[in-house]
Amino acid sequence: MENNVLNDLDRVDPNLRDEMLAELFLDQMMNDFLKNKVIEENDQSLKKKDKEAFLRLTEELKAIS
Repeated sequence: MENNVLNDLDRVDPNLRDEMLAELFLDQMMNDFLKNKVIEENDQSLKKKDKEAFLRLTEELKAIS
């Protein structure tokens, strides 16, 4: 899929292409950051044996992934 996106971007104005790539990069970085944060919180809920938080965070993680 990523190759298709990059191939399609070859036909786009270079400035717009750079803007689109930057946006894709930032979106991916934010998603990774959020995912890691939820995983960390989920680990803490396990350590605290907080079943409610664990289940909520697990569902949140499924939605992010």
